[in-house]
Amino acid sequence: MARELSLGVLVSGSGSNLQAIVDAIESDRLDAVIKIVISNNPNAYALERCRRHNIPISVINHCQYKSREAFDDKMISVLTDNGVELVVMAGFMRILTERLLRAFPLRVMNIHPALLPSFPGLHGQRQAFDYGVKFSGCTVHFVDEGVDTGPIIIQAVVPCCDDDTEESLQQKILKEEHRIYPQAIQYFAEGRLEVSGRKVHIKNSNQMSTPSLHNPHLEGF
Repeated sequence: MARELSLGVLVSGSGSNLQAIVDAIESDRLDAVIKIVISNNPNAYALERCRRHNIPISVINHCQYKSREAFDDKMISVLTDNGVELVVMAGFMRILTERLLRAFPLRVMNIHPALLPSFPGLHGQRQAFDYGVKFSGCTVHFVDEGVDTGPIIIQAVVPCCDDDTEESLQQKILKEEHRIYPQAIQYFAEGRLEVSGRKVHIKNSNQMSTPSLHNPHLEGF
């Protein structure tokens, strides 16, 4: 049996990506164990998911701290006390400070609902939809000191069709988020990620062989 990677998951909302990670662990597709889930929101539905699966919880309300650094110091303490090896942001609506990133260098992951570096920040799906792109998707990346600027690990692409709404595009993207996030964590668990500057190399991965994608399909060209 492979060694289980110790995870700390940061949440603020519904926790659907947390659920995808839990499901992957429970189905033996992900060699990891969630040591602690931290929420800055005491009313986050993600906490109810934790209770259903007997996952330890720590609620750290950022409103009770005088600075971002003080808030992150508390998270560092909780993560360290629980032996966390990889920090996973799953809908965590706070920007991490340098202090936490220094405590976990290249050991913090995030998922963003757009094809970075396009449409960083809040509401990536809405930004892509309003811009009129023909493809959108999602990105798992290591977190650095910028906003959605860290080295990219894996991306998934979905078509933006003429009959899509913002909501239908969001659902297509979310479905792919639930697939690629556990995969990215599994790559880490297996020691297959090598970071060189901005590039993340995945050892022995199945690289995409399709030469190109078109939306709409080409007609005679």
